[in-house]
Amino acid sequence: MAPRKNDNLEFEALKTAVAAGQPDRLYVFHGEERYLLENYLEQIRKCLTGTFSEFNYRRYEGQGLTADTLAAACDTLPAFAERTLIEVHDFDLFKGGEDAKQKLIALLSDLPDYACLIFVCDTIEWKPDGRQKLAEVIKKNARVVEFPVQEQSKVISWIKKHFASNGRTIDTPTAEHLAVLTGGLMTALNQEIEKVCDYTGERVITRAHLDAVVTPVLDAVVYKLTDHIAAGSFSAAAGVLYELFCMHEPPQLLIYSITLKLRQLLAARLCYERGLGEKDLMKLCAIRFEFQARNLLSSARKTTVPECRRAVLLSAETAHRMITVGDAEARLTELLIQLAENRRRARA
Repeated sequence: MAPRKNDNLEFEALKTAVAAGQPDRLYVFHGEERYLLENYLEQIRKCLTGTFSEFNYRRYEGQGLTADTLAAACDTLPAFAERTLIEVHDFDLFKGGEDAKQKLIALLSDLPDYACLIFVCDTIEWKPDGRQKLAEVIKKNARVVEFPVQEQSKVISWIKKHFASNGRTIDTPTAEHLAVLTGGLMTALNQEIEKVCDYTGERVITRAHLDAVVTPVLDAVVYKLTDHIAAGSFSAAAGVLYELFCMHEPPQLLIYSITLKLRQLLAARLCYERGLGEKDLMKLCAIRFEFQARNLLSSARKTTVPECRRAVLLSAETAHRMITVGDAEARLTELLIQLAENRRRARA
């Protein structure tokens, strides 16, 4: 899904400020793309603290941090530098008592020019409480920067650039396959690119190289499962189901992911029958990458609307039976058998 226009403006403002060596005084960083977030944090650290980080850089974890401690850190003058950097990780700004909130309002409304205060949401979700005055103060004074999964063209370009820096080349379809396998997140991509380059000395990276060493995310494996189901390749689907069992993910997560992908397959078939395209499917199902929508539409051409609807119902019934009967692996195996029978009847 494309980032919102406002988010783009905040991110572009951050890029400009960091490039000029003049970060703003107050930021909130959040979002899924941790690689990019950490990259900008590191750039700001180098920009502001230089060789005197022990004097001008302070990092705090949110748990147990008080507004008084934070205010004292922000009021500390820089040493041998123009500014100080204060990083605060996983501090829930909206959960403190009224006294703490008033102190935060006073602090964030009038930060010293020499301070740069960054709140980083690592594990907590950024959910400002618009009912509180503190939210208004943050909106007025802070740059709230989201680091979402990057759009398709940027991810593919980034993959090619990182392989090139290792003396390798990769074409667009193969780069798209790697993005699917990793979920498109740069942290995972960076690790997997290193693995692939260590695995093969060949200059041209192929899909076979990726499949040999890349550890796929759950979504990638479930997409492969639904591809086989749509094609009627149930022996191959059984092999993929075994892969899912070996991932040792919670059963509820498995059935949720399978049901979601079957619903996307149904949506793709409906789009196909109505003459709608990839972008329509992306918007309908909140799919991030165009090539994922393209692959879904390709799979949807091999099935029918009644077959897809029945598959979604069977998956939902399996989710219920996993709760009431138990033995998740047996229930998921039964689901695959039911889907095969559903396919046979649809083709009879």
